Amino acid sequence: MDNFTLVANHSDCTVPDNAFDRRSFLFFYIAIIITAIPSNAFSLYVSWQHIRQKNELGVYLFNLALSDLTFTVGLSLWLDFLWQGFWAHGGNVCLLSVYSLFTNFYTSDAFLCCVAIDRYLAVVHPLKCASLRRVGPAAAVSVAIWVLVICFNAATITWEDSYLPNNKSSVCFDTFLPLSENMARTNVLRFFLGFVVPVLLVVFTTWGICTAVKSNKATEEQERKRISRLLTVVLLCLLFCFGPVHIMMLLRVLVYHCSYVAWFIYPYKMSLAISTLNCLADPLLYCFITRTGQKNVNQVVLFFQGKKRIKHEDVV
Repeated sequence: MDNFTLVANHSDCTVPDNAFDRRSFLFFYIAIIITAIPSNAFSLYVSWQHIRQKNELGVYLFNLALSDLTFTVGLSLWLDFLWQGFWAHGGNVCLLSVYSLFTNFYTSDAFLCCVAIDRYLAVVHPLKCASLRRVGPAAAVSVAIWVLVICFNAATITWEDSYLPNNKSSVCFDTFLPLSENMARTNVLRFFLGFVVPVLLVVFTTWGICTAVKSNKATEEQERKRISRLLTVVLLCLLFCFGPVHIMMLLRVLVYHCSYVAWFIYPYKMSLAISTLNCLADPLLYCFITRTGQKNVNQVVLFFQGKKRIKHEDVV
């Protein structure tokens, strides 16, 4: 994901390697991996409790956690890349890593949309759409999302756009300039289908829920706050985690000359780093906002407090 020696296809555009900046990103990604793996593993457990209780929301949360966990494990491949400054794992592994990155992007925002739509149907159309809000339909929707995202990536991610072999310093992902026609079209599609449409969906569902909750006096204040927190986290995940990287993808279509590379590269890499924070933001949905998540977090906290108290008593 990071190589500060850029080599453009059929061009001599280069950006001098900056080991300090490169290794700053390295430590950032290490912190992401160390934090995201246990939090998402715990989130798998929490969301599984939802599924066992026949709660369709757990299906979407489980798939979110699975997407984040597999991506975070795969992120470890980039650590050696960041340390050495070049890709040493070959083209096939590079292509697999790029698939993993974009699969996480678009399964994550799709499942975030599913969470928002599910809450919208539960609050605004509780009786009319009750048959859709079951584990079976949720599982079918989840499988369809995985298939569609994987097929889209298979059709748009190519070896030529992802991997640039070189005897001394092969480059993965940041082949960068010039963009092929396929990559330019793909970036525009990613911006609108992978960012604009999900944001509009979440804004629409949030507005619909807020309107319905305000008009329904029977809804408890605590329930209103819980729904509000849930949708706020969903919207912030989309805007903060995926917004910058998709804006940079769109701008990248316009960057066609070597003179623009120097100012563009660092913001671009920052946007990629920000996007990985999605792996930490998603667990907030299941661990701290949903009822089952809060219950399980409290159980874990009480468990460790009990263990600590027993050890203290043994010492005394």
